[in-house]
Amino acid sequence: MKDAQPRALVITAPGINCDLELCAAFSAAGAKPHSELLQTLMRTPSMIEAYDLIGLPGGFSYGDDIAAGRIMGALIAKSIYPALRDAVLRGVPMICPCNGFQIAVQSGLLPGPSGSCDLWPESAAPATVALANNVSACFTDRWTHVEIPRDTVCIWTKGIDVEAPNDVLPSAHGEGRFVATPAVVERLEAAGQVALRYAASDNFNGSVGAIAGMCDPSGLIFGLMPHPERATRWTQHPQWTRMNATVRSQEPLGLRIFKNAVRWVREDQRGAHFELGASAL
Repeated sequence: MKDAQPRALVITAPGINCDLELCAAFSAAGAKPHSELLQTLMRTPSMIEAYDLIGLPGGFSYGDDIAAGRIMGALIAKSIYPALRDAVLRGVPMICPCNGFQIAVQSGLLPGPSGSCDLWPESAAPATVALANNVSACFTDRWTHVEIPRDTVCIWTKGIDVEAPNDVLPSAHGEGRFVATPAVVERLEAAGQVALRYAASDNFNGSVGAIAGMCDPSGLIFGLMPHPERATRWTQHPQWTRMNATVRSQEPLGLRIFKNAVRWVREDQRGAHFELGASAL
């Protein structure tokens, strides 16, 4: 067993506005969060070695100038990418909601290498997926029903049973439409990297395959457009007062997602979880 309270690093930057929510979610799940500016980590990437979990929060990093997440993604690719790569190789789970997902794609962290973890490139590779404008061309803020594929390798969502109508997550974005070629989507599905889908009636942004979230081949890096950090207690739900006591006695979906990762770290499941990258580990 590891330390009963794993340390979680939340990487923030100008324009990020969901870092406190992400810290609160890690704390609710049993981790000890710490928020740190990207600029500080760029000067001392070795700081990342002290953490058991990592989060890239949502918001509008650097004003989402040029494109959502592109500037922060480029800065990460040219600075702390090797340190984040090494974190994955030593088994550190990483969650990247909304703008964090966009940043992870732009920085080369997602979708990750095609194959085992020991094939992770030493520098960021060109993205093979994208998060484009919603089909409505509008920013949309709504609660969405989601589904979790049974065959996913994602340690954040694996094993979680989702039941309608109460297992929902809030989404709030204008550039969240998951885009990839049919060949890439087929490869992601075959590798179990699709970690979250919008329910049939809730694919509001027009994502290919209704993909709401995906992971890297190890299942450790989880990028998603919905905000699980905003669904860790029932009082965050707009209709929580209408829910009966039985529903409110259960844990919200967002909290279960974070607890999955914290439990994974506490139980040190790295060796049992994936054979990928065994030579690098």
